[in-house]
Amino acid sequence: MDKELNGEELDEALIIAWVRLTSALKNTRITKGMIYNEAIVMLIVYNRYREDGEGLVSFRELVSETKMLKSLVNRTIDSLEKKGYLLRLDGTDKRTTFVKLAKEDLGEYLAVHAQSLELAHRIREIIGTENARSFIRISEKVTKADPLHKK
Repeated sequence: MDKELNGEELDEALIIAWVRLTSALKNTRITKGMIYNEAIVMLIVYNRYREDGEGLVSFRELVSETKMLKSLVNRTIDSLEKKGYLLRLDGTDKRTTFVKLAKEDLGEYLAVHAQSLELAHRIREIIGTENARSFIRISEKVTKADPLHKK
């Protein structure tokens, strides 16, 4: 993008860039053996596991983090449970459900996750460390602002 774009042209270019990036990432199929929603849920639970060594995440947190419908999160958890990646646990309050990593099958997930890390490394090599940091900051800012919902 060499020429200076006006507001509307910039918005159009942003949409095109967004679609190209999401298509490239989705078509890379870095989550072999998992559908996209499973990969998202597993990443949330795995990151919690990396933080606290347990990886216990509430159903409510998964719905909030993924922005998926409750029914879709439930089906995704069912699928991951059948694959042996997650365990479903009831909380002390019967209305609360938690999931956690099935540690005995963590190696299988880590093999899939390693492919994602390799892709992230290649992207960082292409755009550079500072642009990678900027991309993370921008992505987090957009996510927090939730632009799909008008103020």
